[in-house]
Amino acid sequence: MMKKVIGEEPVKSAMLSRVLSAATILSPLAHADSMAEPVKIGVIVDMSGVYAGIGGPGGVAAVNLAVKDFGGKVIGRPIQILTADYQNKVDVAATRVREWYDRDNVSMVIESTDSASALALQKLGAERKKITIFAGSATTEITGRQCSPYGVHYVYDTYALANGTARAIVAEGGKSWYFITADYAFGHSLEAQATKVVRSMGGAVAGRVSHPLSASDFASFLMQAQASKAQVIGLADAGRDTQNAIRQAGEFGVASSKQIVAPLLIFDSDLKGIGLKAAQGLQFTTAFYWDYDDETRAFGRKYYAVASKMPTMVQAGMYSAVTQYLKAVEAAQSTDSDKVMAKLRATPIHDFFARDGRILANGLMAHDMYLAEAKKPSESKGEWDLLKIRSIIPKDKAFEPLEQTGCPLTTAR
Repeated sequence: MMKKVIGEEPVKSAMLSRVLSAATILSPLAHADSMAEPVKIGVIVDMSGVYAGIGGPGGVAAVNLAVKDFGGKVIGRPIQILTADYQNKVDVAATRVREWYDRDNVSMVIESTDSASALALQKLGAERKKITIFAGSATTEITGRQCSPYGVHYVYDTYALANGTARAIVAEGGKSWYFITADYAFGHSLEAQATKVVRSMGGAVAGRVSHPLSASDFASFLMQAQASKAQVIGLADAGRDTQNAIRQAGEFGVASSKQIVAPLLIFDSDLKGIGLKAAQGLQFTTAFYWDYDDETRAFGRKYYAVASKMPTMVQAGMYSAVTQYLKAVEAAQSTDSDKVMAKLRATPIHDFFARDGRILANGLMAHDMYLAEAKKPSESKGEWDLLKIRSIIPKDKAFEPLEQTGCPLTTAR
């Protein structure tokens, strides 16, 4: 027969009381945590238009994957993603993002839009003190005269694209250029940057012509380019416009006339859409290629599992940028834009997308770029084996020197 320990029941009773009291205290906290206001991220892209393959639904998939991999919560709050199709219209982009700020309390917006829309979002983000990450737009104005303390230009810009491609082609003897340019901010910026490079290396521009966004017929533009006798036809456009121009250049026999077609911005999705038979030999600059090394291949496989395709540099950049933003929120223990931006600027970026990336005072995320070349059909070993990396362009060579950007934030320092 066991002896009864004197005082055992009162001790157990006291312990149980403390446990129940703690549970009573923690229960509302747990409930409050589950009911906490979400950290909201707005993703604005072209869902079905000329740039849908660059960011589009694939960009949304990349953001969702980043949030999932982060654990779905940050600073104890759930992460909510809001998405919108801006329909390639500046007013639609600005109106939707303004609604996100005013009605939904969105903390950060990441875009894959045209440059004109991006500049509108840059201005709006500065007014509302909201972080805007630019993943698909390219104009250097974002980190130049229209820079903002709350804007981050993450993937590429027109300086890096033109500097890499034009410099390589001029160095190989392509010194006379004719530009076929998309008639809006991005196209004009890309042409201007390439023109600077060509002329700085002793080359010349024989002429230029502008085309509207979503042009389907490039015949007259190509005929003018052929008539110019320029060695290089520079395409200062993107997405389906670039695809259409390259396809029709093949039909017009541009290659047989020994003129070089030089796309200043092209993506894996474009190469796949065109086909390597038409695209083979094209030289261009890129920020990312899924088959570059073990880290990029691991991300590529993970992304393919959810998107059924390999990521473009914009889609890979959107994953990386959202991850870095969430890390900065966690480090700041706040969604306050000034505190988060301070963490973003202070923290080097080391991941599959950027090796020692740095967010500079003007908002540029400086990182290495790559000079690439589209493979011949005989060199491709699979559906997404589309290009080869010819050389690395170090970040200090790829992007415009900080002191030359004209950003007021840098001159004030």
